Amino acid sequence: MPSQTVTDAEALALAGDPTAVLVGGHWRAPRAGRSLELTNPSDGQVLTRIARGDADDIDDAVTAARAALDDAGPGAWGRLSAAERGRLLAAIGRAVADEADRLARLEALDVGKPLKQGRADALALARYLEFYGGAADKVHGETIPFANGYTAFTLREPHGVTGHIVPWNYPMQIIGRSVGAALAMGNACVLKPAEEACLTALAFARIAERAGLPPGALNVVPGLGEEAGAALTAHPGVAHLSFTGSVGVGRLVQTAAAKHTIPVTLELGGKSPQIVFADADLDAALPFLVNAGIQNAGQTCSAASRILVERSVFDEVQRRMGERYRALRVGPALADLDVGPLISRRQHELVSGYLALARDQGLRVVGQGTVVADAPASGYYLPPTLLAPVDPGDRLAQEEIFGPVQVLIPFDGEAEAIRIANGTDYGLVAGVWTRDGGRQLRMARALQCGQVFVNNYGAGGGIELPFGGVKRSGHGFGRQDGRHQARLSAPAHPARPVGAGRVASGTAVARSAASRRQSAGWRGRVARPLRRGPAEAAAPG
Repeated sequence: MPSQTVTDAEALALAGDPTAVLVGGHWRAPRAGRSLELTNPSDGQVLTRIARGDADDIDDAVTAARAALDDAGPGAWGRLSAAERGRLLAAIGRAVADEADRLARLEALDVGKPLKQGRADALALARYLEFYGGAADKVHGETIPFANGYTAFTLREPHGVTGHIVPWNYPMQIIGRSVGAALAMGNACVLKPAEEACLTALAFARIAERAGLPPGALNVVPGLGEEAGAALTAHPGVAHLSFTGSVGVGRLVQTAAAKHTIPVTLELGGKSPQIVFADADLDAALPFLVNAGIQNAGQTCSAASRILVERSVFDEVQRRMGERYRALRVGPALADLDVGPLISRRQHELVSGYLALARDQGLRVVGQGTVVADAPASGYYLPPTLLAPVDPGDRLAQEEIFGPVQVLIPFDGEAEAIRIANGTDYGLVAGVWTRDGGRQLRMARALQCGQVFVNNYGAGGGIELPFGGVKRSGHGFGRQDGRHQARLSAPAHPARPVGAGRVASGTAVARSAASRRQSAGWRGRVARPLRRGPAEAAAPG
């Protein structure tokens, strides 16, 4: 049924009892019996209450995940073949797609995301599961030429119990990216969703259960970051951690992982540029320049918050972007307008602080959207705002605002564009708009970031593409998205025949810890010179 015809009650029912945690296939109250308020960003009112799990619940969840891997009984998670896991993930993906409209409305209520964006996220989650389901039996090791009389090979095996801390801005997409790949490779997962928005995480777990996911393969413990999240990162039974969120919390996660010498994947913040040269096709570029900055109210790690424009076309670009900004409408998520509310009062205050700074500095507002008259006064609304010209060293051009604010920065020539683009602490995504093929390649090589899009931005979400950053945008044991995420969920265990005992066939095989090559990570880039995808294409994070 269309999203507009789904009722709030029908959407909320998909999450079941949100005050419960999922441990070992059982939904139960947290051990301490506590709960948290969950607020609807569109009106600032309490939507429901969610479980406030803590260290005891995390310990139970890790124990249940380990048991799911060790259970030798028929149908147990640890006994399924790769092909069986793949078929199961594909079935869960189909079930998610069938519930796309209820999931979209649930995401709108929970995150404040317009319905069309929530539905796109639900379908992306389904596609992640389809993709990783297909990859489950296609990630394999290698044979290695070695001395006569020996056979040497590598195996790819699951880490074991993996911990996943997902943020509030794109819970469905990041569950698909992180949990989906981990399950495909045979890991058992403990998921800690964000306390600001976790209903679609709970709904996903119930959908997966109904589709046949064995008990203990996925365990879900909502709660505060400093309680449940900290307990998960510090648990000695967790073999790999995946975290998407702020730089500050990412440091804490990495420190906790280091204490147990386990790998960690961090996807953190960004201050991503789109770079517009004078020869760019502006008609093609403009939808991407605007939408990649205001999608999800700018609460996207890969948001294009900086627009660098060659000086000879700067006036035209700022005029045309300003016109588009003035046409943007902001309102309740269920109204399905261009932009919804920010996630919380705290986030509203943070972004408002940056806009106040812009006013204090006398920065010019080139264009600004409009909050519709019937938007509840208690909602967390801010009009999207375009500022120009902004100095590259200004705080608004250097710091991650995480709101619907873009800055326009003029440049002269490639060298200055590269210097400005690389001149922040972040390095997640960049876009380059030019018809010059040589410049496309030069820029793609020179920009210090994980992904470079040419005459595009986001590539429709890029589920099949490696995603991740450099510098303060994160790092990890490989790259998220695509087959790289699957491979990091089942690291290579290289054979070391020297000194190993011989087996009956005259070969010698030994396995060691994860290879240095894999643990060093892989810096992937994506340059797409000709292809153009949907304008609402920013990758989540």
